Amino acid sequence: MKVFILSDTHGWLDPAIIRYLQQADTVWHAGDLGPQVWPQLQQHSHNLHAVYGNIDDHQTREELPEYDIFEAGGLRVLLIHIAGSLPRYNRQVLKLINRHRPGMLVCGHSHILKVAPDKTHNLLYVNPGAAGNQGFHKVRTCLQLEISRGKPRQMQVIELGKRGRNKAAATLSDS
Repeated sequence: MKVFILSDTHGWLDPAIIRYLQQADTVWHAGDLGPQVWPQLQQHSHNLHAVYGNIDDHQTREELPEYDIFEAGGLRVLLIHIAGSLPRYNRQVLKLINRHRPGMLVCGHSHILKVAPDKTHNLLYVNPGAAGNQGFHKVRTCLQLEISRGKPRQMQVIELGKRGRNKAAATLSDS
């Protein structure tokens, strides 16, 4: 199963992302979509999981949940916008982890790309960084990976260019 993960688009979907959306079996957006990104994601991908973030308006909050817990390729995933920092998650996330025991926590909000094992909670912490032009990040990033037999494999960082560039060509680098 091919997975494409992004977050913090803040109302702008880089055209370079479209091919990754179309190649993925499933797409996960960890919040702060911003206006008009959700319809674009729906147009270019068929199996979507997305949550609203702190900048999203009431319409987006009506369409999307605050968090999502789902199975993908035998892996239980918790998708939420604000999780807190590894391993000191906020209370809500700790409750969700303890109740649902996900193998992967996917979040956004910080605009900082980070993938790390959390041995305390026996899960993989995944933050794809920020794919949009708004924020303090310097390089726009997303992730793609494969899930096989309940395990994430072949994770790659997709660098979309510097923040503020609208016509950046996407490049891949191994994480």
